[in-house]
Amino acid sequence: MSVPVISLLALIFVIVISCIFPLNIGAMSLGLSLLVGHYLGGVKIAEIIKGYPTNIFLMLAGTTYLFALAQVNGTLEKIVKYAIKGVRGNVAILPIIFFFLAFALSSMGPGQITIAALMAPMAMLLAEEVGISPLLMAIVVGNGGQAGAMSPIAPAGVITAGLTSKMGLSGVSGVLWLNQLLGHFIVSVLAYIIYGGLKLWKAKDTGERQVLANLEIEPFTRNQWITFIAILVFVIGALFFKMDVGLGGFLIGTILALFKIADEGKAIKQMPWGTILFVCGVTVLIELMKNIGGMDLFAGIIASVSTPFTLTLVTGFLAALISAYASTIGVILPAFIPMAPMLLQKVGAPSTELIPLLSTIVVCGFLTDLSPLSTTGAIFYANAGEKTNKQKLFRDMLIWGLSMSVVGAVISWLAFTVLRLP
Repeated sequence: MSVPVISLLALIFVIVISCIFPLNIGAMSLGLSLLVGHYLGGVKIAEIIKGYPTNIFLMLAGTTYLFALAQVNGTLEKIVKYAIKGVRGNVAILPIIFFFLAFALSSMGPGQITIAALMAPMAMLLAEEVGISPLLMAIVVGNGGQAGAMSPIAPAGVITAGLTSKMGLSGVSGVLWLNQLLGHFIVSVLAYIIYGGLKLWKAKDTGERQVLANLEIEPFTRNQWITFIAILVFVIGALFFKMDVGLGGFLIGTILALFKIADEGKAIKQMPWGTILFVCGVTVLIELMKNIGGMDLFAGIIASVSTPFTLTLVTGFLAALISAYASTIGVILPAFIPMAPMLLQKVGAPSTELIPLLSTIVVCGFLTDLSPLSTTGAIFYANAGEKTNKQKLFRDMLIWGLSMSVVGAVISWLAFTVLRLP
């Protein structure tokens, strides 16, 4: 058996393990890189280590450090509560407001997982209290957070920017971010229609409006105001002044910690170190596969069942189906994005199809994450209220998540290949 085949089998093994066992496959990928690359392939250790994505590590660590500080001192939670009060009791627009609030907060840097953890408890409780379908609320709020995941300063956007820069692409982050919003907005509108959102406009007010309008919230503390201003400085610096998001996050976060604006010890413990190891470890294995021919082999298999016109459809379906059981950030992005140029070459598609293909991989990878088997979906499921039929909610979320592998692929194909959006 050739080394490229073994490397592809190693990747498949990692994906399968991530679906079955709660193990950090970043660590496993690093170990397999040594076994497959060095001991079987004869690749020097120094060459394997070169595949470690130092830039991605710094960007992820810096951004999550800053927003962990903002989370532990209550700044993010208070922003959410003021937004809830701002709807002034209009139940029908509550899911809509939550979608855009989750999108805005996720885009500011924390990413979709943090925003899900932050908003799910309040969103699911409110859904139960005011008569909104818990499934609808989970889908809309979860997709709102994921719509902001491709922001240039959010973890997934940071990872994708690092991967595309290695491909010689620059300035694509904004397009991918917009396409991510488009895809998730479309499916959220479908969910709003299917799961009773329109009926909320006709529902009689039974006191929920007054409850929401009179929601009592403690004013921002001095430290929370300072943290909020610091986040704005970070966002403006990253988006408009080309500040490095990783180092910038460390700089601003360190200033907050130095003046005891937030508890740095608690913040560091809340940083997603497992996710960072996950992403960086899998990236090392992917880089090794690229160097020894494994990714070329994988691309050839997908290309064999695709044409230039159906490539986004087939790739989107595979990315979504795998993502329903594996990590989008840890597996789909580092595995599929570097493979995109190879896929185009193998099916004979022009280079102008690269952005539609990348957009499809990103959108489809995230759309299935409202399955209760994925982290985002699991967070919303775990926060369902006592009155909610959890068995039914689990089944409905699982059906929704798996259906997105087909729906997401079709929507992405129509939007990015057929209609050439944006």
